[in-house]
Amino acid sequence: MRTILNIIWVIFAGWALFLGYVLAGILLCVLIVTIPWGIASFRIAGYALWPFGRQIIEKPRGGVGAFLGNVVWVVLAGWWLAIGHIVSGIALCITIIGIPMGIADFKMVPISLMPLGKEIVSTRRGPFDGKR
Repeated sequence: MRTILNIIWVIFAGWALFLGYVLAGILLCVLIVTIPWGIASFRIAGYALWPFGRQIIEKPRGGVGAFLGNVVWVVLAGWWLAIGHIVSGIALCITIIGIPMGIADFKMVPISLMPLGKEIVSTRRGPFDGKR
């Protein structure tokens, strides 16, 4: 089911959001000072392209530095990426089939505003996860 949702997602919203994050990453990597934000943008681009089956968790070592970095991120790129998620989420929620994707789009707004101090992990269990 995740694969089907991801394929539908890529067609209707994921591709445009992916391009937005890649563009932001390229622009942020042009200046040497903003390379960490560019890397964060590329990391989120992969999540924006294929979100189902993954989740966002807080990094335990994210602190004041991550907060200050997120403030810079919001000013440079975060606000317009968040607006993109909100607009595409509303557009996806117009149809019944698009509602799960619209909800996923709205769940991406916090990471689009504050990507530093977060990690994207898989929700799938592998053979070496420990618990059976």
